[in-house]
Amino acid sequence: MKRIKILVLGISTTILIGVSSHWGKAVMALPPPEDTPEEILRTEIITEARSPIDGKRLTAAEYAELQAQLQTSPPPKLDAKIRDQIFLLRLRKALLQIFPFLGI
Repeated sequence: MKRIKILVLGISTTILIGVSSHWGKAVMALPPPEDTPEEILRTEIITEARSPIDGKRLTAAEYAELQAQLQTSPPPKLDAKIRDQIFLLRLRKALLQIFPFLGI
């Protein structure tokens, strides 16, 4: 009889502690009321941008102008000797992957 009372008291205490520890969890998962929903933020028009070169703040017009300049400027050309060296290094790497015992 005494063991049954202790067992019932232990089980009821465990259930009470378990239930009381989960009471406020659902409310804590909600965002704060002053937080702007993501759906509204997606429709917001962005009028400022950062330069991809140095990170300075730019207006939308300056950003569009910079993007146009970056797209129209030709890529820098390498010297023919450097280009040949890069080709030979890539060829060597490919050969070593196929024939690792060459030792070149």
